Amino acid sequence: MRVRIRRERDTATRQLQHRLIRQAASLLLAYPDDRLPSRLATVDGLLGHVTGAPAQLLSRTLAALRDADPIAAQADYVDTFDMRRRSTMYLTYWTGGDTRNRGTAIHAFAQAYRDAGVEPPTGEAPDHLPVVLEFAATVDPDAGERLLAAHRVPIDVLRIALEERDSCYAATIGAVCATLPPVGDQEVHRARYLAEAGPPAEAIGLEPFTLTVPPRRTAPAAEQTRVEGVG
Repeated sequence: MRVRIRRERDTATRQLQHRLIRQAASLLLAYPDDRLPSRLATVDGLLGHVTGAPAQLLSRTLAALRDADPIAAQADYVDTFDMRRRSTMYLTYWTGGDTRNRGTAIHAFAQAYRDAGVEPPTGEAPDHLPVVLEFAATVDPDAGERLLAAHRVPIDVLRIALEERDSCYAATIGAVCATLPPVGDQEVHRARYLAEAGPPAEAIGLEPFTLTVPPRRTAPAAEQTRVEGVG
């Protein structure tokens, strides 16, 4: 009985850690607009309850963003995530590319949100990593875990690209990876293959989500990545 109770307690603790890590990562990966100081203060509070290597990784990004000049931080964000295919945060781009399959994959994210009782975001695509992380942290941890685990290879592609750029955001993606099941050799090889070869391609438009990858950032309010209906 004691062993079972201890296991249940350990499982609950681990799940809470994962939710805290994912919420902090979602905030750190948002566009560094004028609300960045408030988000960083929230992350600082969350990290008071996070332990181990993920806490150190998230703290690394937190410190870098605090020390960065605001204009330089915005320029770096756009150059890192909007101007380079390999470091896009749209997860279905690496599984579907510019094909009809990507439209289906994006709809699957939107349906997962609806099944959990919230509407997909209006200011960002539902497969955008900060959106998925916040969903997993605050709405439906189990469904969010499934979405993230199913797209572990694209997340690893992103991590590899950011590490090669020596980006401060690489540490945050590393913390996210620490919340996911370990990858095998096949997943490692797949991530490296995609990083080198790029995603599938097909000259067919997507409906109703027609995105330009890298996406054009039309407004600085990237904080709209938050899932509608979530505080």
